[in-house]
Amino acid sequence: MYLSRFLSIHALWVTVSSLMQPYPLVWGHYDVCKTQIYTEEGKVWDYMACQPESTDMTKYLKVKLDPPDITCGDPPESFCAMGNPYMCNNECDASTPELAHPPELMFDFEGRHPSTFWQSATWKEYPKPLQVNITLSWSKTIELTDNIVITFESGRPDQMILEKSLDYGRTWQPYQYYATDCLDAFHMDPKSVKDLSQHTVLEIICTEEYSTGYTTNSKIIHFEIKDRFAFFAGPRLRNMASLYGQLDTTKKLRDFFTVTDLRIRLLRPAVGEIFVDELHLARYFYAISDIKVRGRCKCNLHATVCVYDNSKLTCECEHNTTGPDCGKCKKNYQGRPWSPGSYLPIPKGTANTCIPSISSIGNCECFGHSNRCSYIDLLNTVICVSCKHNTRGQHCELCRLGYFRNASAQLDDENVCIECYCNPLGSIHDRCNGSGFCECKTGTTGPKCDECLPGNSWHYGCQPNVCDNELLHCQNGGTCHNNVRCLCPAAYTGILCEKLRCEEAGSCGSDSGQAAPPQGSPALLLLTALLGTASPWAF
Repeated sequence: MYLSRFLSIHALWVTVSSLMQPYPLVWGHYDVCKTQIYTEEGKVWDYMACQPESTDMTKYLKVKLDPPDITCGDPPESFCAMGNPYMCNNECDASTPELAHPPELMFDFEGRHPSTFWQSATWKEYPKPLQVNITLSWSKTIELTDNIVITFESGRPDQMILEKSLDYGRTWQPYQYYATDCLDAFHMDPKSVKDLSQHTVLEIICTEEYSTGYTTNSKIIHFEIKDRFAFFAGPRLRNMASLYGQLDTTKKLRDFFTVTDLRIRLLRPAVGEIFVDELHLARYFYAISDIKVRGRCKCNLHATVCVYDNSKLTCECEHNTTGPDCGKCKKNYQGRPWSPGSYLPIPKGTANTCIPSISSIGNCECFGHSNRCSYIDLLNTVICVSCKHNTRGQHCELCRLGYFRNASAQLDDENVCIECYCNPLGSIHDRCNGSGFCECKTGTTGPKCDECLPGNSWHYGCQPNVCDNELLHCQNGGTCHNNVRCLCPAAYTGILCEKLRCEEAGSCGSDSGQAAPPQGSPALLLLTALLGTASPWAF
């Protein structure tokens, strides 16, 4: 979904919009909320901490100026050139696009060729202070990930304060003071970020590093986010694991880089001299050509995607959380207090997933096959306990061993799992496949392994035939009984009645009247080799 920019110049508000794509975040960690893993209970979700990517946040802000009529051009007025304060034939006219300098030009994407910028009215009411508040609002909590950069088309102001709000503009606190003379302007000793340390990184300082002037570099003011990150991650931000660990363990550190609104308070324009030139007041004004704010939606480590819709940024929450910042548990998932995700342990972090409430577990998580769930800390997930109706699995969605899925029943049906009924004598075990077929022993067949293949007969399971009417015939007048034994005449014995009984007694002789046994048939020799002399069917 692509949204067009909506401009409301008269109300001095601007909304710049675009789709926030769910690309992996820039530092490489926490870009996946969950993945499936295999356990003895089957596939379950393994949850991890996650967050949206870092992006240009000026695409989603609204800007408000106070006083609202401070923008130049209504009525039209002349102002002096930046580099030559005595050339005062430049004109600002809000009714002429080529001569207008509305506030949205602080965030346009045309670059500086040609230069475009917002400009205030001149200091024509001196000695009354020329002061402007520029408020940037997101209607969403965001986390800053890079330096805030403000590029002035005029000289940098002699006095300025950058402020932040964490409650949508109801209260404000300073981020940093800027002045040509910090002691005179704010009664503070001048410092730079390089004077800070890990222990003083949250200190609010006044800096004189951005002195007034008209060169290119003198037009830029920074609020150094990366230099503060470097106290924990090293000068080139290579050890981001250390920074993530500090964000989790150092009190108020994460909140320091978190805002809902920013406010630029311009208190005194660039004068450049000790005294204001009252004869040329058209040379004093504010002009800003670019503001850069880079960050990400704050989703409390419960989302990788933040979408912009209906002029609002909203996290697409995971881990059973909800709300603009994923700041609470979903209905029926309040089995324990909500908690933000944790960056630790590196690199996957801890999701702190919301778990089902006791009252909602039965039908919500377990398809009606269990009334109780258990939270597994190691897997950071919920598993149904004591699944009924012959079910098993994380959500009682699988069938117990010895049962198979009834394709005609819904998952919440008590008859969803049907018993396999594998014949215990004919099957290898009592399990069956998803279609209900059992795994049969050798010589056995049928869905339940209760039938015999040709050449086998059922006798406490399927056993190979000892005798039959096609291949293995009983010898010497013997008769086949149930395919499992030959009933031999009194004078004969053996598997197929192939031996004289007198041989076992050693009483066979030339005058005994008994002939030598016949030579065995090929089938008999084969059977003898298979069964051996210790065959249970030899008599």
